[in-house]
Amino acid sequence: MPHRPLRKVKLPETSGRVFDAWLGQIEERLSERDCDRYRLCRQVLFDLYYPGIGDYDELLADTKTPLATRAVLLSLDPHNIALEPEYYHEIDVDRYAQVKPLLWLWQSFDRSPVGAGNVDVGVRFRRILAKHVFQRCGKNFKCFQFVQFSFGYNMDVADNVVVHRYVLLDDRMPIVLSNRVSVADYANIYTHSHSLVDQEDVSSSPTVLGPGVRITYHGTVLGGIEIGEQGMVGALGVATRDIKPYHVHLGIPAISKIVKSNAPPEARAQES
Repeated sequence: MPHRPLRKVKLPETSGRVFDAWLGQIEERLSERDCDRYRLCRQVLFDLYYPGIGDYDELLADTKTPLATRAVLLSLDPHNIALEPEYYHEIDVDRYAQVKPLLWLWQSFDRSPVGAGNVDVGVRFRRILAKHVFQRCGKNFKCFQFVQFSFGYNMDVADNVVVHRYVLLDDRMPIVLSNRVSVADYANIYTHSHSLVDQEDVSSSPTVLGPGVRITYHGTVLGGIEIGEQGMVGALGVATRDIKPYHVHLGIPAISKIVKSNAPPEARAQES
């Protein structure tokens, strides 16, 4: 197959300076020890969605402001919203309170004109937030739009990890994404499961993706699965058991069909 590395794309110099300054400002504020993340989230979203229309507090207090507008303004502040993970029994309330405003900012940024499709700015923005949300965020983390987390603080992300669009990372327990892991569009990685008898009977286990693992389009990895180095789940595959290094699993449930040509001898034994 032809080798086709990604092209390098450079934004216009004038707009690039604006983006650099704006991202630098957010990064600087988040690095302050006394940063009020809730207020920062509210202000950034207000600036993104309602630039130049006035003062947030004055608009909210003004009885002439329509109720629908006031409801939207209130929703810019994470204090006034309830996110789905807050209902999960595994939640560490204090830890989640620290990351909630950044998760809300992340989600809402992705729906804005700046974040919805602007790859350069979007990747850099999310990388800044990830360093303050994840348990660990390695070098060159690349995340596209509309990725959803559960708690965020259980994400252990190593170097050169790529997560594409519309991915669900259900980190109710730890999710480990090792060096060079790639998760393709619409994939789902879980750490919990429900009892067949009682939906409220929930078990949770960490999920580990080893170095160089690829989860391809619409692939699903169930909770507690460990995928060895260079392992792969094919398109639409559902991994219900551990995957050996260099093995490619396909189907529902996914089973080993291929061993990669670059596999070392010890990895070439096919599963029965």
